[in-house]
Amino acid sequence: MTDVFADPDVIRRLLNESKTWAFVGLGDNPGREVFTQARLLQQRGKRIIPVHPSARAVLGEPGYASLADVPEGEGPVDVVGVYRRSEHAGAVVDEAIAAGAGAVWLPLDVIDEAAARRALDAGLDVVMNRCPAVEWALRR
Repeated sequence: MTDVFADPDVIRRLLNESKTWAFVGLGDNPGREVFTQARLLQQRGKRIIPVHPSARAVLGEPGYASLADVPEGEGPVDVVGVYRRSEHAGAVVDEAIAAGAGAVWLPLDVIDEAAARRALDAGLDVVMNRCPAVEWALRR
């Protein structure tokens, strides 16, 4: 994997300037890493949008079954957190592109270089194989 998907300037900008993060894979299970990351960013002032097939409310925010189901009034979505296994990440990245997201963030061990390149080619910022909590701590 190349460092193009771990650009410190992009990471810093996404953590500092973004306002809304859609977390794909965020359900109501507090034992999942996606729940921990969403709560952390919410505590740091980010608006979160849970995206999960159950479409349940999570952390006080209404949930949606897919990125396509997120109403325009909820956005714009600055960053889509792709909390799905690598083999499913490409489809989520394509949904993020179609939804007009500004960036995609693939956390630790979620790697799909072809999908990341598609996102870059579509004008999105991309962070891959990085943990938002770790990156936040490194920049504070």
